[in-house]
Amino acid sequence: MMVINITNQDYSNIKAIANKHNCTITENASMKDFTTFKTGGICPLVVSPSSTEALSEIITECLNSSIPYTVLGNGSNVLVSDDGIDGVVIHIADGLNNISLINETTIFCEAGLKLGALCNFALDNSLGGLEFAFGIPGSVGGAIFMNAGAYGGEMKDVVTKVYHIDKNGAPGVLTAEELKFGYRTSAYENNGFIVTGVELELKKADKTQIKETMNELLNRRKDKQPLEFPSAGSTFKRPEGHFAGALIEQCGLKGKQIGGARVSEKHAGFIINADNATTDDIFKLIEFVKETVKKETGVTLSPEVRILR
Repeated sequence: MMVINITNQDYSNIKAIANKHNCTITENASMKDFTTFKTGGICPLVVSPSSTEALSEIITECLNSSIPYTVLGNGSNVLVSDDGIDGVVIHIADGLNNISLINETTIFCEAGLKLGALCNFALDNSLGGLEFAFGIPGSVGGAIFMNAGAYGGEMKDVVTKVYHIDKNGAPGVLTAEELKFGYRTSAYENNGFIVTGVELELKKADKTQIKETMNELLNRRKDKQPLEFPSAGSTFKRPEGHFAGALIEQCGLKGKQIGGARVSEKHAGFIINADNATTDDIFKLIEFVKETVKKETGVTLSPEVRILR
């Protein structure tokens, strides 16, 4: 895994902007505290913006000062190097979490809101269509970035408009046809913009039925997925014509362990932090699984998890 050299950056202007906007600041932060895999080294500065205005100013200052920055949602789909991450981590999930109704069937929410909170808001307002997302451990912004989905539903089915900050810190918006949603991808995977808010169009439905569906899907997750261990959810994308978990199990890799990282015995599609794993343990196990599956089945697995090094 590539070694990162943490630079001696001057973060005083970033901290001044953050303080002006009452943003949360964490210095010399362990990324174990900001990722669901519970691994990763030190970041010099983590800032949780309190508003899109604060976010825009922080991005602009990073650009003007040539300070690298990384945007992180709930940290549920990333691996951060054990050597740490340079520059500023902008942690959307601790801020930008407002939510409201635009009309009877349209919700606006900010990107830092957890998917579970969005699903519960929809339930409270008798709005159906998001049940599939209940239990996905991520933020709304992260869900848009990768077009999160489960049990036959995807974010593309309900999202009509996405607001963002572009590479220059300026606000913008993409409508449904511009989002280029695909399997675990969107326009934001390539354009480098930061999702700040989302509009979703849902449908009026019976609250009791919505709740029953949410509970049913959550119970299915608990029965089939190793939720009791730190992980990033499904480790690999679904290869065309196959299921990643089935291929990994077919290769006899359930329970395979490198360091503290293990292929879950409960669901082979999950690599878990079973015993104080390092990021390097997990990365090596991902590579071992990919090589083994390719050798024995001819199928190339692609990680769903983003690797930040």
